[in-house]
Amino acid sequence: MPVSRYRIPVAFFLLACFLSSCQSERLTALHKFTGFTMGTSWSILINADELPLSKQQLQAELDAILNRVNGKMSTYLPDSELSQINTTHRADWLPVSAPLMEVLQAAREVSRLTQGAFDVTIGPLLELWGFAPGQEFTVPTDTQVTHALSLVGHEKLQLDATASSLKKNHGGMSIELSAIAKGYAVDQLAAYLEQLQVANYLVEIGGEIRARGVNDKDTAWQIGIEQPAADHRNVQQIIKLEDMAMATSGDYRNFFKQDGHRYSHTIDPRSGRPVTHNLASVTVLHPSTMHADAWATALLVAGPEAGYELAVKNGIAAYFIVREDGGFKEQSTPRFRPYTVKSDARIKLGSILAETGREVQLTDEEFALIEQVRNRSLAKYASFE
Repeated sequence: MPVSRYRIPVAFFLLACFLSSCQSERLTALHKFTGFTMGTSWSILINADELPLSKQQLQAELDAILNRVNGKMSTYLPDSELSQINTTHRADWLPVSAPLMEVLQAAREVSRLTQGAFDVTIGPLLELWGFAPGQEFTVPTDTQVTHALSLVGHEKLQLDATASSLKKNHGGMSIELSAIAKGYAVDQLAAYLEQLQVANYLVEIGGEIRARGVNDKDTAWQIGIEQPAADHRNVQQIIKLEDMAMATSGDYRNFFKQDGHRYSHTIDPRSGRPVTHNLASVTVLHPSTMHADAWATALLVAGPEAGYELAVKNGIAAYFIVREDGGFKEQSTPRFRPYTVKSDARIKLGSILAETGREVQLTDEEFALIEQVRNRSLAKYASFE
């Protein structure tokens, strides 16, 4: 699904300037690489003493990797490999590149384990509801939903890994990889950095993150998970991320209203309709960002009860934020809990979250500095409870 962008609040700049003045050494000790891909932004942090190439050379290599992934899996680019497959309206065996086959096989496995809550053949439903690129939101008829569902189903997409080919049972089927391709791209960037012997990094694309080693202060990377509120940006939970990937899915800003009804952008591929439960967001930790990406979407579709059961059954480290009585209830699986940062302060820093959209890096030093911000009459930009 297209990624929404938001204007960075003024409060962010004021707070960022304060942190910068107090931690100039820290900020100059990290090299940051940024860009745009797959309809969203990406960023990488690397310790300065580990930079394997010149900044210009490394930026060019990273851009090239992302362009290759986009050229295979984008539905925005009409000449991408995936777009060519989607516009082939015949049920024949079609050749598939190794990267695309890898992603499709991973997607099929998550589909099987979640009883179809995750399904990359959801394309016809996204088009029907107006969630595909360049379309307007609309509420379809029951007949239209039924027809679109006849073109959806992971079991209707045949894969032959040996021959590196696929076959759509119906020519009108359409594959959408937006819920897994960004995770795959993060993994590709991380693999390249490790090939260059970079031991400590943080890679992020559209909020999907993978971290290795430690930051420039020799401590684990700390990531804030956003509270799923549509009208403000608060940090709900903080976790430590080391040699692990993280992905978050939520529908609290991706929805539209029509005739007094709220329609989530999260479509259940089994019913053909937007989800109606009260699960606001799911965060998944996994060694593979590709799998974390897919699982976060699957659990969001499944809902708070069924999603939690699926996560526990499959040994997934997952964190659920559920709407309840005008507020939020948190629930995490046993495998997720060890990553939680124990702190008495529940930080509300909506402005800082704007840097990456959903998750940000927070160090122990930054926590202390935020306390100073509050004590220096800047409490209106950061509050604690």
